[in-house]
Amino acid sequence: MRYRTIGTDPRTRREVSVLALGAMLFGSVTDEETSFAVLDRYVEAGGNFIDTSDNYAFWADGGQGGQSEELLGRWRRSRGIGDEIVLATKLGARPLAPGTSYVDNPEGLSAKVIRESAERSRERLGVAKLDLLYAHIEDHKVPLQETVEGFAELVAEGTVGLLGVSNHAAWRVERARTLAAAAGLPGYEVLQYAHSHLRPRTDVPQDLFPDGSLGHAGPDLLGYLRAEPGLTLVAYSPLLKGAYTRPDRLPADFDHPGTPARLAVLREVARETGATVNQVVLAWQIGGELPIVPLAGVSSVAQLEENLAAVDLELTAEQRARLDAAH
Repeated sequence: MRYRTIGTDPRTRREVSVLALGAMLFGSVTDEETSFAVLDRYVEAGGNFIDTSDNYAFWADGGQGGQSEELLGRWRRSRGIGDEIVLATKLGARPLAPGTSYVDNPEGLSAKVIRESAERSRERLGVAKLDLLYAHIEDHKVPLQETVEGFAELVAEGTVGLLGVSNHAAWRVERARTLAAAAGLPGYEVLQYAHSHLRPRTDVPQDLFPDGSLGHAGPDLLGYLRAEPGLTLVAYSPLLKGAYTRPDRLPADFDHPGTPARLAVLREVARETGATVNQVVLAWQIGGELPIVPLAGVSSVAQLEENLAAVDLELTAEQRARLDAAH
């Protein structure tokens, strides 16, 4: 396994594996035995960066989530896991009532919610401190200042380490970071957005984003990452939920003229390296110029093994240039 540093403050920064493991469906769609087997193998291979959220997976049973955090708590206790494993979780998108969702009834990012939700996550995970805590989605009803101060209070108290943000407009991330810096408070240092080799259309309106998707790492966000070396991008859905091997799973927003060209180059490089297309995608992210940690969820140990092999896949500069330039 290889590692990179997330965060800049010596008191909170962490060394994490270059491949993160997504636990979204653990304890719900993925049964406990399989989930434990995947987690055990990931740690055995040197992985130490596991991602969840307080609302995972509310859609599996129409509830409010929490199954993933609860399973990770059981796994930690049964294996004697300590702070050598970096656990990241999120708040703000938990439905306030069963049968609702983050679109129509999210908990939001008020100071009260931040404190109470973080405490519930610590209880479910069985930890005294959340290594990395994200603001999961935007909350336009609460002033950014309140959200910034709410997160900072938990860092000051020692119950949260690093702060992150997901699915926010880049300008709101920058505004929140500016507010934090002006007040001498910790700000967001880890950005979690969907990012893969194939590029989606981002102008298509969605339930949560009426002006087009804010959930993907587009040029604004990547440019921001390039300009701010203290930031790290954790790239969720890097393998597009299996769409690289099952084209019928490719979301509609990837149906545009640029997709076939980028797929063709991916397949060329896969043939040249003897790797799978999935492994090329992960290696392209891991070894690229920008600080990107792919966050891949799996439903079997076999899928995890394929992903782990990507850590040692070295792409040539010429292969990277072709992958980058395809359009």
